[in-house]
Amino acid sequence: MSTTSSPQFERTIDRCRPTDVTPVALDASDLDSTAPEYLRDLKRVFTRNDLFPAGLTVNACFAEDCSLETQAEIDRVRSYVRAGAFLGVGTVTVDCDDVANAEKVRPALEACAERADREGLAFELDAPITLDREA
Repeated sequence: MSTTSSPQFERTIDRCRPTDVTPVALDASDLDSTAPEYLRDLKRVFTRNDLFPAGLTVNACFAEDCSLETQAEIDRVRSYVRAGAFLGVGTVTVDCDDVANAEKVRPALEACAERADREGLAFELDAPITLDREA
């Protein structure tokens, strides 16, 4: 895999034309669901109203030092990464103030970051820990 930029992409970007849409930031708590049917309808509403979902912020809580709770919370975060990819957001930001056991949470968040990367999304973490990929 090459790390150099491809002239093929540069040509595509150079030919882009601006469009008149309004970028909006979404908060995960405002989404009623991450089910595909709901997201499909929401995407249609955005399109009809000339809105572009540019980013999605997910508030996460890892305050308990419990593997089951950590897994449940990371599954919820992962569902929002999937929802963000479906909606076409560019960035998913995970905001968590309290992390009881960073060594338990870090690998789970790294897996979410890898998932976001595979989906073509930027993954930002606003938390008292850093991921190994950020260091």
